[in-house]
Amino acid sequence: MNTEAVDPKTLDRHECRACGYIYEPAKGDDKHQIASGTRFEQLPTDWRCPVCGAQAAQFQNVGALGAPSGFKENLNYGLGVNRLTPAQKNLLIFGALALGFLFFLSLYGLQ
Repeated sequence: MNTEAVDPKTLDRHECRACGYIYEPAKGDDKHQIASGTRFEQLPTDWRCPVCGAQAAQFQNVGALGAPSGFKENLNYGLGVNRLTPAQKNLLIFGALALGFLFFLSLYGLQ
């Protein structure tokens, strides 16, 4: 077993296509006594989804936590917006909406 220290934020998460459960290596799997920091590829061959019991082959890689969403080949397009994480995109979108609403309300102050 690999004993190197690995940053858990760099480990890819995997989502069950059957039920939506996300295996996070930083947390592990308490139901099957899988220690935190265990990569998905290092799980036992008989490991199954703790929610629905699906086999590991039913999981798809969804990337590391906080990684930019979308296809990796498209990250350089879109004026840099494609490199934002989902949380940063939410902040940008809803912040712009709030700012626009405040500008709209400021129109009532004009005479």
